[in-house]
Amino acid sequence: MIRARSLPGTTGLPRVIPGAIALAWLVVIGAELLGVADAVHHDSLIEGQLPLWAALAIFVLAWQSMTAAMMLPSSIPMIRLFHATSRTQPGRGAVTASFLGAYGLVWAAFGAAAFIADALLHQLTETTPWLGTRPWIVSAAVLAIAGAFQFSSLKERCLRECRHPGAFLLQHYRRGKGAAFELGLRHGLFCLGCCWALMLVMVAVGAANLTWMALLTAVMVYEKTGRLSAEVGRAVGFALLFVAGMVAVTQSGI
Repeated sequence: MIRARSLPGTTGLPRVIPGAIALAWLVVIGAELLGVADAVHHDSLIEGQLPLWAALAIFVLAWQSMTAAMMLPSSIPMIRLFHATSRTQPGRGAVTASFLGAYGLVWAAFGAAAFIADALLHQLTETTPWLGTRPWIVSAAVLAIAGAFQFSSLKERCLRECRHPGAFLLQHYRRGKGAAFELGLRHGLFCLGCCWALMLVMVAVGAANLTWMALLTAVMVYEKTGRLSAEVGRAVGFALLFVAGMVAVTQSGI
C-alpha cells in the first residue's frame, strides 16, 4: 500500500511528458500550417479511397497526437504524483511507461470507437436523404450532448477522482508493471468519463482545429485543477448548448 508521506506535492515530472506534449502540439500546428490537416479529418478518411481499416489506423495515429496535446496537460498532477510514488520500485521507467501506455490505450479505444460510429453515421446519411441534406443536425447534436453532459452527475463523479490524485493513489496504488497498467486503465477511464463529451466535439470539428483544441484543452485542465472549476464547467455547458442552438437556428432557416 502507498503511504501518505509518499505523496509529495512538488515532485519532478518524467521528462517524456513535457516533450510529448510539445511534440504533439508541434505536429498538430505543423499539419495545419502545411495544409495537410484535412487529410486526417474523419470525413476525408471515411469518404476517401482507403480501406476502412487503413483509414481507421491513420485516424487513430492523428487522434493520439491530439489527445497527447490535450489530455496529458490535464493529467500532469496524477502523472507527477505516480512517478514520485514509484521512485522506489525496480524498473521505475518501465512502471511509469506501463501506467502511461494504459492511459493512452483508453483514449485510443475511444478514438477508434468514435471513428467507427462516424463511419456508420455516414452510411446512414447516404441511405436517409432527409438527414443527408441536413448535415448540421449532427454538429448541433454533438454540441448539445457535450453541453448537457457538463451538468451530469457522472461527469462530476469522474472529475472528483481526477481532482484528487493523492486520494486516488492511496486507494488504488500497487507495485509492479501489471498493477501500474491496471492503475493507468482506471485513471484513463475516469479521465474519459469526465472529458469524453468535450473530446467528441473535436471529432465533430476536426482533429486539427487549433482554436477548438486550445479552448477545450484550457477547459479540461481548469476543470481538474482550478478553484472555480464547477462554475466554469457549468458556464461551458451553457455556452455549448447556446452554440448548438445557434447552429440549429441558422442552418435550418428557422
